[in-house]
Amino acid sequence: MFVTITEHIALDRNQRIVRIEDKEIQLTGLEFGLLEYLAMHPNKICSKDELIDNVWGNKFQYDPGTIDVHLNALRRKAGFTKNRPIETLRGIGLVFRTEENITHYTIDLHAFANDWLRTHEVELNTHGLIPSLQLTPFVNEITIEPKALKNMLDAVLAALLPSATPGHLKLGSKLTMQHFLLSLDINGTVNELKIPIL
Repeated sequence: MFVTITEHIALDRNQRIVRIEDKEIQLTGLEFGLLEYLAMHPNKICSKDELIDNVWGNKFQYDPGTIDVHLNALRRKAGFTKNRPIETLRGIGLVFRTEENITHYTIDLHAFANDWLRTHEVELNTHGLIPSLQLTPFVNEITIEPKALKNMLDAVLAALLPSATPGHLKLGSKLTMQHFLLSLDINGTVNELKIPIL
């Protein structure tokens, strides 16, 4: 039985078939799983960690290129363009877009932060920094322009690393009545991103 995802796309979960317009396309289990998971979380950024855990299973040995291989095969078979309906946000994750003009995306902060820390693992290790992650349990997701968040974290890290001495890097967050605060603490030097709660 087909479940309609968008005006042009429907999925049959039992037979692992995608219908685009009137054309049915057979996908491999991983290709279908990737499309299904992204489509079930429309306009939400899904990190590679999240996709590996939910599509491949958390026992899978992580390889950054694995998702790209299956995504390229999926796009080719389904006739998707490079960024529609599945958009790649470089260094951030994948998002299944159901609208054309989206500037703000829902981000899973824990997954995003883990991916960001993994991306900078070599830099952190070079400076003897040990990362830790302490995100508020009250907020798992926020809606924000992801490049702004990534650029802020990258800029702070780039400014502090040249003079960093071995120690700790702590990515944390807290929630107040008015704001969600995301903080980057490198050896006691704290930089905060304050996000108003609407």
